[in-house]
Amino acid sequence: MSLPTGFLDELRSRTTLSHVVGRKVTWDNRKSNQAKGDFWAPCPFHQEKTASFHVDDRKGFYYCFGCHAKGDAISFLRESENMGFMEAIELLAREAGMQMPAQDPKAAERADRRTELAKVMEEAVRHYRLQLKTAAGAAARDYLMRRKLGEAAQERFEIGFAPDQRQELFRALQGKGIGSDLIVDAGLCARPDDGGQPYDRFRGRIIYPIRDPRGRCIALGGRAMDPNARAKYLNSPETDLFDKGRSLYNHGPAREAAGRGQPLIVAEGYMDVIALVGAFFEAAVAPLGTAITEEQLRLLWRIHHEPLIMLDGDTAGIRAATRLVDLALPLIEAGQGLRFVILPEGMDPDDLLRMQGREAMAKLVAEAQPMVNLLWRRETEGKVLDSPERRAALDKSLRAQIGRIADPSIRAHYGEEVRRLRAELFGQARALRGAPARRDGRWRAAPAQPLPQTRASLLGPAAGPEVEDYLREAMILAICMSHPACAERFESQLEAVEMRNPVHDRLRIAILGAAGEEAGAFHEKVAEVAGADLEKLMGLAQVQIAPPVRNTADTDAAALCLAEELAKLEARRGVATEVEEAMEDLTGLADEGLTWRLTQAAEARHRAERSKLDDDSDLGEDRAALSAQLQGLIDRAVWEKKKS
Repeated sequence: MSLPTGFLDELRSRTTLSHVVGRKVTWDNRKSNQAKGDFWAPCPFHQEKTASFHVDDRKGFYYCFGCHAKGDAISFLRESENMGFMEAIELLAREAGMQMPAQDPKAAERADRRTELAKVMEEAVRHYRLQLKTAAGAAARDYLMRRKLGEAAQERFEIGFAPDQRQELFRALQGKGIGSDLIVDAGLCARPDDGGQPYDRFRGRIIYPIRDPRGRCIALGGRAMDPNARAKYLNSPETDLFDKGRSLYNHGPAREAAGRGQPLIVAEGYMDVIALVGAFFEAAVAPLGTAITEEQLRLLWRIHHEPLIMLDGDTAGIRAATRLVDLALPLIEAGQGLRFVILPEGMDPDDLLRMQGREAMAKLVAEAQPMVNLLWRRETEGKVLDSPERRAALDKSLRAQIGRIADPSIRAHYGEEVRRLRAELFGQARALRGAPARRDGRWRAAPAQPLPQTRASLLGPAAGPEVEDYLREAMILAICMSHPACAERFESQLEAVEMRNPVHDRLRIAILGAAGEEAGAFHEKVAEVAGADLEKLMGLAQVQIAPPVRNTADTDAAALCLAEELAKLEARRGVATEVEEAMEDLTGLADEGLTWRLTQAAEARHRAERSKLDDDSDLGEDRAALSAQLQGLIDRAVWEKKKS
């Protein structure tokens, strides 16, 4: 819809920005000068204790000196509540007493009809809420209490009850002067085939109102009280208000919670959403009785760039997940994907929260799996891949699936991950087929030979110091990018460390320039200076699988890893410098001093390696190789001395 010239200017002039923002923040009265329209508060867009968020009512703009968020009343609603542009304008116009520009007559007529239907739906919600409190609703109240839904939850979700009577709601609404056509068109009642009086669609059911993002009731959901009912759950039919495939339960509140930084969780039903919200996972939604549609998927991405799909761990749940993977593959883009939370088999979110508590749910949410894992699981689970023909069939199927991805960059990353999973699977198979060896009285499979993919990787061609230094530099930078607080904490060490790779040195300088900023601003600044270099760094397979990069929540562990990497890099280079200088002196006759220097260098290296790693660490072989190399230098020095 196009807006006439001057409409937005008039809307902004009638809107007091501090009133809009004031619903989300608490003003700092010591710093604010409200008489002059000058307001300060902690920023609603990032976590802080100081009042760095400034609102200027005279200019109608806000600005945060911490995260650099800025805009007017329209952008504030869009950012803080995840509203669309026209939705924000309609809300502000309504509050300012302005009429939205007229539409064409037919569109205006449809809008008026929807407004009438919405009023009928609100009357039905009020009626069902009252019925829950009557004697007829006693069994429904008992059921809700057994499900741990107290009065606060019932009030929050406006839960009601439809008595098991054929025309109870119809008569009540007619008594309020509402015509039968409106009641039927709202989906509350249906006309019998014989042409008699309409009858209630919802009878003997607990009622859950379904609202659109603007808060209008557009449909109802009903859960049968009778366990032998034909349908356990029943939704309103599609109407001028309600399109089942384009609606989500708890859409508006979830969108607002996601705007505050909560993860968007997509559960299966009303009770799952209510249980999650009660456990403070407030950005929870559910599709309405069907599998997620493409329209609903796009709705979810407008709320959050990476929704978490929560499904039961049984066969049906996994099947639903893989169907969604098929739907999502052609639609995913950079920064727009899905992750999956697979619950223990036989448990839904409500069961898990009641039996194991919020911590167990939070752990599952934190461990949500990427979509590629579900794709791989579907293509390999239960299959015996013991022949070239079967493996070729797997490759063909995977290529076909990955080929459906439109974004070439994502397609390439999917290919890399599938190749890694394939190498892991077939590498294990080869190890098991190898000749067994008996050790310590037990039969063990022979170690697998290096795969072609491994030999072709960065670590494969050489075990020289250049490769190790390159990866260690990359790890230092990647930890700083994953944990901006570490960049500030280790700023002096980062200033002193030498990055011998030019790309890494440019990134180091960019990180130092952004150190001390909030996470969002930190990433933006580094990306501005070194966008392509940063993408290359974070795309390294060795970086992606590193625990401090994968787990962005544990900054303390990341700081320990960063300190270790810096220490190892310094130790390795110190040893290398000492050995080079000593080797120059070995061109003549060796003496005790040179031999002592080489011995000290080897011991220094060993101490640095032992500081964090035990004998079973993955650097044990590297340490042994370096020890042998240094000992060889020492032996040659002694031999030259004896020869002299």
